[in-house]
Amino acid sequence: MNSKEPNTTSSFPSFPSTRWWSKETVAIVTGANKGIGYAMVKRLSELGVTVILTARDNARGLKAVETLKGLGLDVYFHCLDISKHASITEFASWFKKEFGKLDILVNNAAVSYNEIHENSVEHAHEVIQTNYYGPKSLIEALFPFFSRSPTTARVLNLSSRLGLLNKVKNPEIKQTLLYEEQLSEDQIDKIVNLFIDDVKKGRWSSRGWPENWTDYAVSKLALNAYSKVLANRYRGRGLSVNCFCPGHTQTSMTHGTGNYTADAAAELGVNIALIPAKDLPTGKFFLRSSRGVYYNAYSKL
Repeated sequence: MNSKEPNTTSSFPSFPSTRWWSKETVAIVTGANKGIGYAMVKRLSELGVTVILTARDNARGLKAVETLKGLGLDVYFHCLDISKHASITEFASWFKKEFGKLDILVNNAAVSYNEIHENSVEHAHEVIQTNYYGPKSLIEALFPFFSRSPTTARVLNLSSRLGLLNKVKNPEIKQTLLYEEQLSEDQIDKIVNLFIDDVKKGRWSSRGWPENWTDYAVSKLALNAYSKVLANRYRGRGLSVNCFCPGHTQTSMTHGTGNYTADAAAELGVNIALIPAKDLPTGKFFLRSSRGVYYNAYSKL
């Protein structure tokens, strides 16, 4: 969580020179019927990974899979709404029966109800539920299935620079999140609940929360913090957890505006997801900007 972008390494993450994966490697990508998620499914499948495309809309998900199969790609589908606990439970049960082992989880599904230059918090509860609690609950539900082989299981959470710590002006919240080694899930949940309470009481705009797309930014702030907690907890124990901000990408959330295509964003995301175990970091925030690809943005202020 750094207020300054670290030195660029524009060629990183490059495509892995060592092909460690095979058809036995299983990946799940959420919110993947369109945009970056869809593009990541396509790229992973092209590279020979077994991929499960999930979407909360059954018809749209099936249509996306049909399109990919028309390109000669063998992709699986299951409906999943990460904002609903019952849907996550049902998906985990299906996955256990059909696959049983997971190597890569890409948490891409997210929502925002603001236009580019708007900042309403009318749907703050749903945004937090989907963008923070959804990925968190899914990771917890799938945790028993993560492969602990030498290749290392990995979680990649699609995030945003809007959720970096330097966007927070409230000194108490900032101080809590600053001490990453002592940070707990309970502390993160308390911060999220404080935001929801501020929204309910109509005082959120004066309490030092991020100023742009506030509800979305807080949801990603929480997701980034949770990713760091998880990375610290399982460091050296066969699970890597990282975040990736693809930059201003041309998706439905941005109404097609942006500096990068979904395919270009997916290319970088897949490269991160496929880093060989010997080079694979954990607890990092990969950030794409016009000057290159940065990482280590999780380091302290």
